[in-house]
Parts: sequence; C-alpha cells; structure tokens
Amino acid sequence: MTKKVPAANRNYKDTIFRMIFSDRESLLSLYNAVNKRNYTNPDDLEIVTLENAIYMGMKNDLAFILDMNLYLYEHQSTVNPNIPLRDLFYIAAEYQKLIDRKSLYSSAIQKIPTPGFFVFYNGIEPLEDCCISRLSDAFLHTGAEPALELIVTTLNINEGHNCELMQHCRKLKEYAQYVAKVRKYAEQLPLEDAVERAVTECIRENILADFLKKNRAEVVAMSIFEYDKVEEEKKLRKAEFEAGVEQGEKQASVKAATRMLRMGSFSLEQIAEISGLSVDEIKGLTE
Repeated sequence: MTKKVPAANRNYKDTIFRMIFSDRESLLSLYNAVNKRNYTNPDDLEIVTLENAIYMGMKNDLAFILDMNLYLYEHQSTVNPNIPLRDLFYIAAEYQKLIDRKSLYSSAIQKIPTPGFFVFYNGIEPLEDCCISRLSDAFLHTGAEPALELIVTTLNINEGHNCELMQHCRKLKEYAQYVAKVRKYAEQLPLEDAVERAVTECIRENILADFLKKNRAEVVAMSIFEYDKVEEEKKLRKAEFEAGVEQGEKQASVKAATRMLRMGSFSLEQIAEISGLSVDEIKGLTE
C-alpha cells in the first residue's frame, strides 16, 4: 500500500532545496548519497516533517524515517552555531508526535527511532566540506562526558565541494550549479534578471530542467527572496543576533515582495504566500 506523503508547506518562507527534496524519490537519492546506501524503493521512506510546527520562529526543512532511524535535514545559507539546540527542540516535538504519552508510564521501555542530524550549507562564508557541531558546545560548564548531547553534521554543498557526494546525488549537484549561476549573474545584472537568466540557462543545459519548467514562477520568486534574505542578514551580522535575524527576514520579505510586484507576474496572494507578508502589507507597498 502506498503511504500518503505530506505536501510541502509553502507558507513559511520555503526554500528551493526543500521543494526539490520534499519529493520522496529525490530525498531517497540524497539519503543514499549521504549514507553510502543503495535503497531503491521510495515507499520505504516515510516523511514526518512537522508542518506548521514553528518553535520561536524556527522550523526544520525535512524529517523522515527510514530503516527505524529518524533523520532531520536542514538547509542553511548562513552559518548558525545554534543548530544543535534548534534540533533538540524539534526532535523532542517529533518524538512527542510519534509516541503515545500514556505508554511512558508503563513498565516496558518505549523504543524510539534513532536520530540523525544533517545540515546542507550553501552560504558564501567559507566552510570546510564537512564539520561537526555539538549541543555541549553551548553548555556553560562541560564535563568529561555531557549528560545530554546532540551531534549535527554540516555538509558544504556549494559547487566544487563534496565532489563524491555530488556524484552520487545528481539533483544535489544540479541544485549547487543553479545556485552558483544565480550568484554569478547577480554580480552583473539586477537580481530578478539574474535569476531569470540562471533559470533559462539551466533548462537549456538540462540542469534541474524538469523541476524548473514545472515550477519556474515559484522558483524565481523564492530565489529572489532567498538571495535578499542572505544579503540582509549579512548587513545585520554586527547587530544583536536574534533581533538582527528577525529584522533581516522582515526586510528581505519586503524587498522580495517589491521585486515581485514590479515583475507583475504574481497575484497579491502568491506574493503573500512566498514572502510571508500579509496581503494588506503588500497592498501598502503598492501604495
């Protein structure tokens, strides 16, 4: 029997990475490449991403169960040392969903899927191919063996990094190529023109061609938003971190919505869904 797959939620500043890998076949290919496995049946993979589950403004991109293991995959375009703490909150919410709380008071041990935590990084700040971060790095006092630990593996997926991984997951490699093209042309052209050129060129070169043809308008809008968000966060790096990120996201939303209004290809509702602004806020921009 085919399992029901949750549809990707576009209402919370989604990313192109999540759009691509919300498809079970693509996600299984990514899993195989990361773990050096050879699963062939996408039905073996169960997506359990908590839709609309936001804790202090944070969400996880993809969560899935395979072979009795529970994996959290997150895409990041900026270096964030708080990922282990964020994953701790998220994995607790996942276990709460999976487990009947009444069974926690029984005499039998309640078995839970073994967790795995991965970040796929494609920001412009230099980062090695693979690095490890630990929850214990944030502890005020550390002992020889922390009573609580959570380990996150971050993989650099920029073009030219982790070549073996890219060879085993074609869509990941092509996603890296697309991002590289956007950045290249954004140095020469207005952002919306740069994104359109990157999309057109990728389709011509058979890079994510089917995906880009099917989702062109949404990809263009999200690429503009993602690029603006990174640029605004860069400007606010010296500000207080949490307030800076919140302000940066708001400014990026306004800037992306303004660009989409200028392009004239999107309805107010589509702009609101992608940018995270309300329709009234977007109407205010038009005025």
